[in-house]
Amino acid sequence: MFTKILIANRGEIACRIIRSCRARGIRTVAVVSAADRHALHARLADEAYEIGAAPPRDSYLNIERLIAAAKATGAEAVHPGYGFLSENADFAEACAKAGLVFIGPPPEAIRLMGNKAAAKRRMREAGVPCIPGYDGTDQSDATLMREAEKVGLPLMIKAAAGGGGRGMRRVTDFAELPAALTSARSEAQSAFGSGELILEFALTAPRHVEVQVFADTQGNVIHLGERDCSIQRRHQKVIEEAPSPAVNPELRARMGEAAVRAARAIGYVGAGTIEFLLGSEGDFVFMEMNTRLQVEHPVTELITGLDLVDLQLRVAAGEPLPLTQADVRLDGHAIEARLYAENPDAGFLPQTGTLLRWREPASVRVDAGVDSGTEITSHYDPLLAKIVAHGATRDEARQKLIAALRETTALGLLTNKAFLVGCLEHPEFFAGRATTDFIAAHFTPQADVLIRARSFSPLPR
Repeated sequence: MFTKILIANRGEIACRIIRSCRARGIRTVAVVSAADRHALHARLADEAYEIGAAPPRDSYLNIERLIAAAKATGAEAVHPGYGFLSENADFAEACAKAGLVFIGPPPEAIRLMGNKAAAKRRMREAGVPCIPGYDGTDQSDATLMREAEKVGLPLMIKAAAGGGGRGMRRVTDFAELPAALTSARSEAQSAFGSGELILEFALTAPRHVEVQVFADTQGNVIHLGERDCSIQRRHQKVIEEAPSPAVNPELRARMGEAAVRAARAIGYVGAGTIEFLLGSEGDFVFMEMNTRLQVEHPVTELITGLDLVDLQLRVAAGEPLPLTQADVRLDGHAIEARLYAENPDAGFLPQTGTLLRWREPASVRVDAGVDSGTEITSHYDPLLAKIVAHGATRDEARQKLIAALRETTALGLLTNKAFLVGCLEHPEFFAGRATTDFIAAHFTPQADVLIRARSFSPLPR
């Protein structure tokens, strides 16, 4: 096992990784930008190493400086967290070249699954059901227009080289297609350095259900059940839960088997997530694979009793997985809400400023990267914390989370706290019927968001 690792990230995920390392007696090195000199993750780690100016390209995205920091501090391994360089094959290769263990999958798996077109082709070869569409190499407008007509409407245009909603356009009229292709390609090129696009049939109000997989270097691959991540704004998740209220044991087994097959098909190692879209009749299709630890991993930890970061460390150190598929047990229900510094009234516009007062709820799990006095800047994601509740039943977890959010204090800037409570109290969420159009269907126009959030009368316990 490693004695010291460098965490190539910041905020709540860096704090989360430090917690698991500390439990194992592993020393940690935090990297910080000039804006993060006094950040919580810098104070929690055993050492802090400044790597550059506030803009990510000068610090958290600078591979040379990260490698130099690891070498200078004597770290044996690098944990990338999520975001930044966590799914960057060049970074994984640079770590290996420098004699550092990259706590993640092989570079080849990252590179393959990082391209949506190549990923879908490999998944079809492995027998994993995929969304109908076009993922060919001919990227001419004429071919994309022709293939779009074959796919039909509604149509989703996606950047092949990235995600997060960038380079994504929904088309409901073929007259909109030429302009949508141009804007999607331009945004994809700017965001990911590649204008390659794929086309997919846009499923109507599906659920976004993902399966957590884990693999070791001995060829063992298991899944740890599913998470429902259907409540999203700007194609980014806001509330996640495990297990999904729409998945029964038979469907869980089928989705889990498909996810394991997908991981085996690319020689995967470590923690990964196979993301599916789930239809109302129990039909599911592959969307993409995230070759890293997910933001929403705590809900899986709470229902399985496993520490996924600790499993990552063990697998990266060459140990076999300590459990088989038959050992996996799902206990109760967990729900996570992402508390952001953002204004739901203004289309979830990120907020900046000083967090004057921060107080966490005491009754649930909180993964936070802030404390009183933290400066929220425009350079980084405005996520303040993940508030996560576990209960014997779904409604127990829901009620605990609502109470915990109300107990949370975050003064000094606008947050989405009232909006999150409104989502959790909404009758559609209460009934377990939320799909990916939940926010658009129930919280528009945006000017009504906070009013609506306050207006839902609490459901009976």
